[in-house]
Amino acid sequence: MVSIKSDREIELMKYAGHINYLCHKYLESKLRPGITTGELDKLAGEFITSHGCISSSLGYEGYPGNICISVNDEVVHGIGGKRKIKNGDIVSLDICMSYKGYHSDSAATYPVGTITKEKEELIKNTKDALMEGLKMVKEGAKLGDISNAIETYAHRHHLGVVEELCGHGIGTELHEDPDIPNFGEKGTGLTLKAGMTFAIEPMLNLGTKHVYMLDDDWTIVTADGKPSAHFEHTVLVTKTGYKILTGE
Repeated sequence: MVSIKSDREIELMKYAGHINYLCHKYLESKLRPGITTGELDKLAGEFITSHGCISSSLGYEGYPGNICISVNDEVVHGIGGKRKIKNGDIVSLDICMSYKGYHSDSAATYPVGTITKEKEELIKNTKDALMEGLKMVKEGAKLGDISNAIETYAHRHHLGVVEELCGHGIGTELHEDPDIPNFGEKGTGLTLKAGMTFAIEPMLNLGTKHVYMLDDDWTIVTADGKPSAHFEHTVLVTKTGYKILTGE
């Protein structure tokens, strides 16, 4: 069942989303060659708790980090550790946190130093694919409209669309109904209603769509070793469109 959020619930999610946005900006300012993924994770944990929120990732099904930090060919769920970030890397930060029991979820991929033109275009096109999906969000639209818009944009730019991972509903649980794939057919699926809240998140690869899990049982990487990018916002469905809850 997909829940309709009350005004009070939306306000709590807005706060969680605002702190999520600020956490992204804070970590982006710390990203530089030489910093370790473990140091980034520690900074994130301190930032989240200092603003009255709780990491939704830490301990989730046993996940050991405050946030997910994925580098280059790592698609999602990378775990912070001793790895040093290098010039030319791209780093995806997936930040989930809750405030008074209500969650926000947001991801972005950042360049470190000088990156290749291919990586630049991958980042731009993945971010733009998210925005194409968000354009479909409004009361009366179908869930498949979002999925199809993301897939169509990704394929137009020759990117692999990861099919094993998807967006989701969000609220008092980090992952709620419905699943929101990044591929699908227009006019199919759930009819959107004002007050629904979703985390929409294209994960696009420079090469193949195929992925596999590393031995840590968390980190997902591309099958061909080519880079991947990830962008995500938590959004509220409105009568006429959508409001990004993790964008300011």
